[in-house]
Amino acid sequence: MEVQQDLKNLKFNVYIQCITRHHIHQRPATSFATQCEMAYQMAYWTAYQMAYRARMALLTDIKARSITPGSAALPHGGVTGLSLLPSRTRKGQGKWVLRYVSPITGKRRNAGLGSYPHVGVALAGKLARAMRDEIALGQDPLAIKETPGAAPVMPSFQQAAEQVHAELKPGWKNAKHAQQWINTLTEYVFPKIGSLPMDQLQPRHMADVLRPIWLEKAETASRVKQRLHAVMAWGWAHGFNQANPVDVVTHLLPVQPSKTVRQEHQPAMPWADIPAFVKARLVDATELDVTKRALLFLILTAARSGEVRAMTWEEVNFRNKVWIVPADRMKASQTHRVPLSEQALTLLQKQIGKHDQLVFPSIQARTILSDMTLTALLRRLKAHSDNEKRIATAHGFRSSFRDWCSEKGYARDLAERALAHTVKNKVEAAYHRTDLLEQRRPMMQAWADFVLPSTA
Repeated sequence: MEVQQDLKNLKFNVYIQCITRHHIHQRPATSFATQCEMAYQMAYWTAYQMAYRARMALLTDIKARSITPGSAALPHGGVTGLSLLPSRTRKGQGKWVLRYVSPITGKRRNAGLGSYPHVGVALAGKLARAMRDEIALGQDPLAIKETPGAAPVMPSFQQAAEQVHAELKPGWKNAKHAQQWINTLTEYVFPKIGSLPMDQLQPRHMADVLRPIWLEKAETASRVKQRLHAVMAWGWAHGFNQANPVDVVTHLLPVQPSKTVRQEHQPAMPWADIPAFVKARLVDATELDVTKRALLFLILTAARSGEVRAMTWEEVNFRNKVWIVPADRMKASQTHRVPLSEQALTLLQKQIGKHDQLVFPSIQARTILSDMTLTALLRRLKAHSDNEKRIATAHGFRSSFRDWCSEKGYARDLAERALAHTVKNKVEAAYHRTDLLEQRRPMMQAWADFVLPSTA
């Protein structure tokens, strides 16, 4: 674009010169057009060769990294007037400067485009070409930048994070996750760097935030790092910072244990101990012991806590003996059908009339049971687990069920379908056309007979 415009201007100037020479020397009119065209052709090819050589001399990143203190400035080669000036102290570093003549004042000006290598060769060229476009329109890029109110106000990290949170929140289905997203930044990040402007944040600031929790709370640190990266990426996209310091922060921190090593499974009650626990602690539930009944139903169906606590009567089909959990309440966002054992159906019959919609409503609040309700119950009952230092969790009973399935020789496919686990292998998933509801029914009845024998 720039070369083509220069060639158009060249042709105009050549013809003006020809007209001037024609009037001064009063040359024959028949030779005027020929003279102008010949002069233009010669000037055109001269300019074209110069432009081609400039293109061939385009600065590469390898050459830019070799720049040393005290050496000559390196022309960019792709944009007229753009050069990389070397740092005074460090090799491979410098700053980009675009030299141009202001179309407003006619004076030479130097516009800084950032430091190298934070601003790479390609990005510097892109920024400089945008300035050249403004100059071609008769505008002075530095004058525009200096105009009061023209440049956006530099936000602090906290202001940027709150803006990112507000923009991302509508796309999150889980309100709890949306709250946790900003809560982790409020707890771990804002006290340290929340007040700092976005353009001043460096990798060392990110490392200072993550270091206290990097090893002791590795999972939390990973989430905080992801959210730091999201905020800094937003700032980069809006021109507030020239790089994302989170990209290199791991070079300033020790190596974390692998996820496999640090992953801690939910404490689970050994499957062989569950019948005794149910008989001693849960079968004596009274009309007001909704939490105990919810826990027993959770064990009988191997369902997740949230699926049981928010269960509604519309999801229960007594005639077909099936509980249909809608996709919007499932972790994998897929409808899950649960075959109901005789024990599970009997338990549901006892809950009829407690609430118009909810199967296991909170007695006092008349709403969905809190996510801590089952945890608190297990602590009161001192439900032991395979971890001597921890109480069994509600989610751990799913693991107990899975172990029982393996011990009793049930097919892996049936057990995984019962737990509503997604199939990660794409080839295997392609063959999963049915949820094997009727094949799972005998397995779930056998599990119920084991957990809660009919003689109990």
